[in-house]
Amino acid sequence: MSAVLVSGANGFIAQHIINVLLEKGYVVIGTLRSEEKAESLLKLFNHKNLRLEIVPDLAKSGVFDEVFTKYGANLEYVIHTASPCHYESTHYEKDMLLPALAGTQSILDSIKKHAPDSVKRFVLTSSFAAISNVKNAYDPSLTLDDSSWNNDSWEEAQQDAKTAYYGSKAFAENAAWEFLKGNQGSVKFTLTTINPCYVFGPQLFDESVSATLNASCQRINEAVFSSIDDDVDQEFASLFIDVRDVAKAHVLALEKAHLAGKRLILANHEFSTQSILDNINKNFPKLNGRIARGKPGYIASSRNIATVDNTKSKELLGFEFGSFENAVNDTVTQILRVRPLH
Repeated sequence: MSAVLVSGANGFIAQHIINVLLEKGYVVIGTLRSEEKAESLLKLFNHKNLRLEIVPDLAKSGVFDEVFTKYGANLEYVIHTASPCHYESTHYEKDMLLPALAGTQSILDSIKKHAPDSVKRFVLTSSFAAISNVKNAYDPSLTLDDSSWNNDSWEEAQQDAKTAYYGSKAFAENAAWEFLKGNQGSVKFTLTTINPCYVFGPQLFDESVSATLNASCQRINEAVFSSIDDDVDQEFASLFIDVRDVAKAHVLALEKAHLAGKRLILANHEFSTQSILDNINKNFPKLNGRIARGKPGYIASSRNIATVDNTKSKELLGFEFGSFENAVNDTVTQILRVRPLH
């Protein structure tokens, strides 16, 4: 069966992608940053078709060369999920912008040097953050689609951690498209980008549940461990997608020729802090009366987010996205199984 390289293999989304690939019979070569994480992940998956390689520093030139030297002739597909997300950082260029850009450029350069004929498809885990900068994402007068771009400059993307994360995804994705344009005669792969918004859903393994989850699921985690008197941000709203749909979209992008050259926006519908709480209080009676309630049913008087038109992406993918309620319920159920309240 075909071999797939998945960078950032220990990530929330990447683990779900690997799971789908293994279930479908692919051989998966995953990369991650440390031997300790590799040993843990190999034990969790316990699958004969998974191999893991260490890539310690995304910002280092040629960091993927060794992996492609070893496996390049057998690799048909590459899924690049590895990208920094350090919201606690104040060194925005060093910790987010440069590693995201350098990591994408490095893996593309390695394909060109070591596997220009074997790799057929390159799928980049981008983000809605590459579709819009922070300001436009929260402008209700705008409609954003797959032709929209986060147009922040390098300097503008260093205002704070959020703008830096948004910028890192935009610069990395743009670099991938530019690479393909400039190397049409040197490589044979097509490019598809996956651009999800907030990604909810359970961790693939219970062992990954901790006091701090990935940035999206942390909103649910915080709701589960909130107190009844906690203040609730009534005006926050955004869009969500189930992690299992994100994984499915990545694999379809490898398999379906009509998805080549596309930017696929993965967004189902709006959610808010209040809707998370309402869902949990409704479906988990033992939490009702213990966690924050806010204003049940409250809808912000003026939605402060842009309209996102991903009709084209949905039609291209051809499957129905999972519901908000199921994504939240499955996440909460797992959290409570691993970290039961007393």
